[in-house]
Amino acid sequence: MTDSFEIPAVALPHQPRHVAWPTPTWATGEQLTGDHDRLLDLLDSAFRPNPNPDLALTLGLIAVQGGRIVAERYAAGTSASTTLISWSTAKSMIQAAVGIALGDGLIDLDAIPAAPEWSDPSDPRHGISLRHLLAMRSGLEFNEDYVDAGTSHCLEMLFGAGAADVAHYAASQPLQHPIDSMWNYSSGTTNIISRALGKAVAAAREEASNEGATTAFLKERLFDPLGMSSATPRFDEAGTWVGSSYLYATARDFARFGHLYLRDGVWDGERILPIGWVDEARTPRSPVPAEEGGGFYGWQWWISGDEFGTFSADGYEGQRILVVPALDLVVVRLGKTPIQHAPALERFCRDVINSFVP
Repeated sequence: MTDSFEIPAVALPHQPRHVAWPTPTWATGEQLTGDHDRLLDLLDSAFRPNPNPDLALTLGLIAVQGGRIVAERYAAGTSASTTLISWSTAKSMIQAAVGIALGDGLIDLDAIPAAPEWSDPSDPRHGISLRHLLAMRSGLEFNEDYVDAGTSHCLEMLFGAGAADVAHYAASQPLQHPIDSMWNYSSGTTNIISRALGKAVAAAREEASNEGATTAFLKERLFDPLGMSSATPRFDEAGTWVGSSYLYATARDFARFGHLYLRDGVWDGERILPIGWVDEARTPRSPVPAEEGGGFYGWQWWISGDEFGTFSADGYEGQRILVVPALDLVVVRLGKTPIQHAPALERFCRDVINSFVP
């Protein structure tokens, strides 16, 4: 069973009435709170020089406060129209897509088994549900290491023997812990969710291709309503969106996604995500060990536990979509920051948030 944790409850802010929602363009404005000079100094520290000893390479940063872009900067050779890789920030988009499918009645979060590999009731994995997978509490063995190819399930899944069918590779791993007893961050579990999503959407649309059905579903129900015209998911040979890692989009489109969650799943008067789905994402289900970043984990989102209610989509090499309800703020940072620079990156992100504190 997951534990409950006492962290500050911070309400999600509404879009100010006088501020237009983003269209193909996005209105700019002045920073509403905090110290703009401090923010500019932080941007200078990230981009001059670039790469630098602290953050390595920063490709883009955008801050949106009160519904307007208040800061935006890119590395040489990168611009507002450049599509960049999500890495694991795509996991949070999987959570959004599952919410939409749930609202449509296409998915049952409690149905078991959640994967055909566990169809035998005597299989110890048979009781794993989508809820367990969303919370990274399936109990399945999976080593998320990004360096040691000899021990990394993640590298083997994305680039080795599992690359043709990422969900099957992940679902074929043995149970390492009792279901729902341990938190283990796993790209494999997200891809099992993605396959289940693709199958449910394809069945509802009476399409033979999971890839075609998933692409159309994401475009019609998530990307197009938000104006995320650059968003491009990548699929494996089995037709599963590799939602653990592969979505390409511009910094502004990643910010649009964060802004959807800041606005409680509503976009320009239209409810995109079911009522309460954003709160499900940002509800802490497990504590995260300090060596893995600290804070808490919800449903495919990270939760800082700070006084601002910050929750985030985090990706390999320092990709971040930070949602900060108390400051009506979204910050997107994209780049190539090796793991040894992680402490500096976390300090930088915290300093950026603090530059908006009144």
